[in-house]
Amino acid sequence: MRIEVQYGDGKECVELRDENVGEIIHPKDLPPLDEKAVLDAAFKNPLGSQTLEEFVKGAKDILVVVNDATRPTPTGRVLEPMMPHLQGKDVNYIIATGMHRAPTDEEFRYIFGPVHDMVKDRIHVHDSKTSEMTYIGTSRNGTRLILNRKVMDADRIIVISSVEPHYFAGYTGGRKSFLPGVSAYETIEQNHKLALMIEAQALRLKGNPVHEDMEDMAKALRDKRIFSVMVVLDKHHRICHASAGDLKRSFRTAVKKADKVFVVKLKRKADVVVAVTAFPYDIDLYQSQKALDNAKYAVRDGGVIILVSACRMGVGPDTFLNLLASANTPKDVLEKISHTYKLGYHKAAKMAEIGLKGRIMAVTKLDPAIARKAHMEPVGSLQEAVDMAISELGPGSKVTFIMDAVITVPKVQ
Repeated sequence: MRIEVQYGDGKECVELRDENVGEIIHPKDLPPLDEKAVLDAAFKNPLGSQTLEEFVKGAKDILVVVNDATRPTPTGRVLEPMMPHLQGKDVNYIIATGMHRAPTDEEFRYIFGPVHDMVKDRIHVHDSKTSEMTYIGTSRNGTRLILNRKVMDADRIIVISSVEPHYFAGYTGGRKSFLPGVSAYETIEQNHKLALMIEAQALRLKGNPVHEDMEDMAKALRDKRIFSVMVVLDKHHRICHASAGDLKRSFRTAVKKADKVFVVKLKRKADVVVAVTAFPYDIDLYQSQKALDNAKYAVRDGGVIILVSACRMGVGPDTFLNLLASANTPKDVLEKISHTYKLGYHKAAKMAEIGLKGRIMAVTKLDPAIARKAHMEPVGSLQEAVDMAISELGPGSKVTFIMDAVITVPKVQ
C-alpha cells in the first residue's frame, strides 16, 4: 500500500506491505456547511448574551482579541461577516501571542485574510515582556494574574478563537485568549509550570490546574463586556460549528462539537505511530511537539513514534531545547526539571516522558544535530524511518498514521 502524508508544501510517501498497515486516522470528515450562514446564526442567536448587533451599540471603543499564526483559527473569515456591525466604531485588534514572537508580514496577512487591508493600521501585538500590564488578582493555584492593560481599558471586547484539543490545557479557545494570550510572562510561566502535573492533559478540564488558572483569569474579567466567537474546524479547516455570546458558554458548547470531530477511536495500540504535523502547527518544533504528545496514546510501550514536521521556522523558543540538550537521557531531563523550572520546560518534560515510553524518530527540515539535542533520531525520509522501525521491532509490526496529530486525540477502545 502507498500512503502519502503532508510535509511542508509537499508530501512524504511510504510503501507498506498490507500486513504492516495499522490504522489511518484523521479528524472526522463532515459535510461542508455555508460558513457565513453558520456565523450569522451564531451572531444572531448568542448564548447568554445580546446579539452581536446589540452588543456593539453605544460602544465607546471595541478591542478584538485574535489568535496568532500558530493557530488554524480562520480569523479573517470570521471577521468578514462581522465588519458591517463594526463599521463606524472605534475598533482595535490585538494579537494574543502569549509568549510567542510577533507575526511576520506574511503571517499578518494569513491571520486577517480578506480584511487585512481594512484593519492593518489598527493592529497591536501583545508582548508578554514589554506591554503595559495590570495585576487583577491571584488564581486558586496561586498564579499572579497580570493582563495587558489594553484589555482592561477597553469598553467592549470581542474574542475570536477556535476550539481543538490541547495537550495540557484540555482544549484551546475561550479563556485561553486571555491566559496565556494577553498575559504577562510571569503569569504564563507560573501557569505553564502546572502543565507538569498529571491532571494537565488533553480533553481534561475538571481538575486540570492549567485550565483552572485560565478560568480564574476569565472570572476576574466578569465585569468586562465580552462577546465571544468560538469556531470548530473540520479536517479541511472549514468552519463546521460556531457558538457566540458568553465566553464560558460558547467555549463549552464548542468543546462538545470538538470532541465529535477530533477524538478518534482506535482498535488497538500500534508498534509504530507516524505523527504528521499539519499546517500551521508545523511552524516549529515547539508547536510540533504537541503531535508527539497525542501520538503517545496510540503507541505501545517500547514502540516507535515518527514525527513528520517541516518545522518551517526552526525550533521556536529555545528554552526547552537547551534543557533537552543539557541532559544525556529523558530520565535526566525530568530529574533536572524536578529541581528548577523555566517557561518552556513543560515542553521538555512532555517530550522526555514520551522518550521514556519508546523511541522517537523525526522526518524534519531541522538540522540533524538539533533533532538529536531533542532526543529524536533524525531520518532522511518517512520510508527510511518506517523501514528502520519495522526492522527493529519485527516484520509483523503494525504502523498507524495520525494525519493531523496536533489536534487529533486517539482513544483505544
